Amino acid sequence: MVQDPPRLSTWSSAEGRETLMSVKGSARQQESFDRAEIHSRLLGRSGERSRMSYELEHSHTPQAISARLARGPYSNYLRDWIYGGIDGAVTTFAVVAGVVGADLSTTVVLVLSFANLIADGFAMAASNYSGTKADRDDYDRVLATENRHIALVPEGEREEVRQIFSSKGFAGDDLNKIVAVITSDRTLRAKTMAVEDLSPTRRSPWVAAVSTLAAFILCGLVPIVSYLSAGGGLAMCVVATGLAFFGVGAIKSWWSLMAWWRSGPETFLIGMSAAALAFAVGFGLKAFLALPTA
Repeated sequence: MVQDPPRLSTWSSAEGRETLMSVKGSARQQESFDRAEIHSRLLGRSGERSRMSYELEHSHTPQAISARLARGPYSNYLRDWIYGGIDGAVTTFAVVAGVVGADLSTTVVLVLSFANLIADGFAMAASNYSGTKADRDDYDRVLATENRHIALVPEGEREEVRQIFSSKGFAGDDLNKIVAVITSDRTLRAKTMAVEDLSPTRRSPWVAAVSTLAAFILCGLVPIVSYLSAGGGLAMCVVATGLAFFGVGAIKSWWSLMAWWRSGPETFLIGMSAAALAFAVGFGLKAFLALPTA
């Protein structure tokens, strides 16, 4: 049976301080362990690996924080690599599967695959450039709008700043101070309002385009090379492309809370579904149009 701890009144001062410090230390250790355990479950990693990798992503010294903030927000181009990689592999594999389904020659596979690889890769890169640039243009438009509103209705914009930070939990003197600081600088006020309206990330259109194109070509070459290589063919193409899909998904998991053994199969199923559809269309058209056999 667990006994109740003795009353504090029966302890000496030294005993009390020592016991309380022991309890607090145990609590801190338990809290640290709980955080690591939660981290392990979220990431789907084994407990041992999680404890080994449970480290802060960056330093929190005053100098490190100052340097990190001076660099500005981090622009992430992972989406462009994942998007380009999956689409590149799907596009060329779909061409190979469709042509094989239609029982056409290897020359047709080679011509159509490389034509799609270059044309679609450039088209995706150009589209991503235009889309990313449109995001930046929209941010500039909102920033110009906020500057115009500050000039025409400064008190209205001041009240908007007040309500924004009130919704974040600021009140009383703290709210008045932060409103005064932000509204005392027109540039800071306009940027604050623009961020609240759009939550923008200042991504480079060129980097986004190049990331998409590079990933598209790298992953798009996998089906072509595996099919045309010595001892290759459709079976080798299916295996190699499936591994490429799985690899893209597994790599993607390092930037998400989804474990690699879930992210990998998810991307694999998406890509292989598109390839199976292309093969079925090619096979069906061959039967329907009575195409000659290569």
